[in-house]
Amino acid sequence: MNTLFTSILADGTITAATFFACTAVSLIIGLFIAFVYRRAAQCSKSFLVTLALLPVVIELVIMLVNGSIGAGIAVAGAFSLVRFRSAQGKGQEITAIFLTMAVGLATGMGYLAIAVLFAVIVMAVYLLLLKLPFEDPEKGGRQLKITVPESLDFEGAFDDILNRYTEKAELVDVRTTGMGSLYKLTYNIVLRKDSSLHQMMDEMRCRNGNLEIVCSRPVDHTENEL
Repeated sequence: MNTLFTSILADGTITAATFFACTAVSLIIGLFIAFVYRRAAQCSKSFLVTLALLPVVIELVIMLVNGSIGAGIAVAGAFSLVRFRSAQGKGQEITAIFLTMAVGLATGMGYLAIAVLFAVIVMAVYLLLLKLPFEDPEKGGRQLKITVPESLDFEGAFDDILNRYTEKAELVDVRTTGMGSLYKLTYNIVLRKDSSLHQMMDEMRCRNGNLEIVCSRPVDHTENEL
């Protein structure tokens, strides 16, 4: 059993057999992580490709450094020049990225069994946590946009209605529209379980002069890309 947790690069030399073994294991684990993540969460194709290929990229970098301090400093300097311009990912995405990096580090140092066991254990725990009945505080969240006339004092004008139909309501944006003759209010709300969206909007229409009211799911602008 202990031999499974030893490195195949113990002597510090890289042969064709060890290179192909580390590369094959890195690709297999990367594909496994991408497959499990795709079944558990929604993500883009490019993010799945990143999860599948990142372990083998990290593995090659670690194998080339191979204990050389100078090479390690050069690699760190090269990576410091890379600037990621996309939006910050979600917590699950960041965890998946770090997982693939850890797998690449392990395979790059020759610890293939450790990399396989680590990936299987982490993904199993990940799937288990997703099955647990944790309440999502954002579940049921919506974005409410109300257009009101300039003559209406909108501050607190809809508080009583929102208190009856929502568990949480927060005014997050106020802007003028229609050449300044109208205001558009944007709320983040969480509807009560048994509340009627139709009745709530009807009461609001009576108060805002039957102007436009839009209630939709909040838009997530975070992209699943690096």
